[in-house]
Amino acid sequence: MGNSSLLNSDCLKVAIVGTRKATPSGLATARNIAKQLGEAGMVVVSGLAFGIDKAAHLGCLDAGGKTIAVLANGLDQIYPRQHQSLAESILKTGGVIVSEYEREKPYLPSQFLERNRIISGLSHGVIIIEAPFGSGALNTAAHAIEQNREVFIVPGDINNPNYAGSHHLIKQGAALITSAKDIFAAINIEVNDKQK
Repeated sequence: MGNSSLLNSDCLKVAIVGTRKATPSGLATARNIAKQLGEAGMVVVSGLAFGIDKAAHLGCLDAGGKTIAVLANGLDQIYPRQHQSLAESILKTGGVIVSEYEREKPYLPSQFLERNRIISGLSHGVIIIEAPFGSGALNTAAHAIEQNREVFIVPGDINNPNYAGSHHLIKQGAALITSAKDIFAAINIEVNDKQK
């Protein structure tokens, strides 16, 4: 549903994913980075879930940018239901909502992991913000690595379990970032002075 031209490979897209049970700091970071990406004309991809996903979509919308939401169920229903208005805002501002599942297909736990390969596959890189061990965001990172996508990690408190998986990825060679500027440098795009 929505602006399918955003799915074209020449449209620069970056995914932002992380835990549903994010800290206020993690939510603020996700929203701020997504806003910076949106201001630079980049499309933000996420899964419309609670937590980091929602913050990422909102941040991009804050910038007047376009965002892609990938559902784990059929397009006839928005899940979670609480994000119906967010989904409508995504469509009204030129974004798109996609799913590989047929209409009326309900969400199942396994489908959230299945759809993660689409989130990473659509994107030129994946930003992980607050991923505890067992997080679906780590599954998205694994898909990104298989698909030869860049994986970027926002670090955090070493004593906070929300960052345990994130820090593990850094140890495995993922790129540590602290702002959208690091993304711009990594994928070699130029932004104007306002966006810097």
